[in-house]
Amino acid sequence: MRSRSRAGVTLMELMIAVTLLSMISVGMLFALRIGLNTYAKAQGHLMDNRRVAGAQRILQDQLEGLIPLAPCDGGRTIFFQGRQDTMRLISAFSLQGGWRGQAQILEIFVIPGQESGVRLVVNEIPYYPGQASQLCQGGHSVASPTSFVLADKLAYCRFSYLSQPDDPMRPAVWVSSLDGRTLPQAVRIEMTPLEADFSRLQPITVTAPLRIRRRPEMVYEDR
Repeated sequence: MRSRSRAGVTLMELMIAVTLLSMISVGMLFALRIGLNTYAKAQGHLMDNRRVAGAQRILQDQLEGLIPLAPCDGGRTIFFQGRQDTMRLISAFSLQGGWRGQAQILEIFVIPGQESGVRLVVNEIPYYPGQASQLCQGGHSVASPTSFVLADKLAYCRFSYLSQPDDPMRPAVWVSSLDGRTLPQAVRIEMTPLEADFSRLQPITVTAPLRIRRRPEMVYEDR
């Protein structure tokens, strides 16, 4: 009687197959992990770039939305306080409402960073005549949990103002502070990152022209 052959695999062949399948699975897992890490880094770079570009655009909009007059000292006077590390103004642009929001008293100032360097932050206070008059005399700006960080990890950040001398024949010059009696023709915010990273968008100097030339002590009327 002829014996019938039996098809099958040996234990060694089964172990080789399991080993190969495990190696393929591990390779696919590492490839997936590398892909996810690369995607996360790319997203992080993109978000950082958007944050820097958005902060620069916010600064320009806040300065261009300047409202020059406020009730100080019982009358309507210029409300603009500019120093090398602090700036106060009233703006029609707000972080929450954009150009359609309520006017805000803005305190834009520089504070020490969490670890090193400095950061640029802004406080927004809803504009009411009484609050504006309380801030007319200056004072120190204080960061709070509601302060919005415009730029972080900076080596330095300083403000300067393009001011016209009393002699109108002389050219305007950049100064580090203003007394509040006149408005600057432009505001410049100089920023330099603490550590240069050419793979990311870096904070740069923001210069915003102020196109308001009206003087509060002059009467404007048609003759």
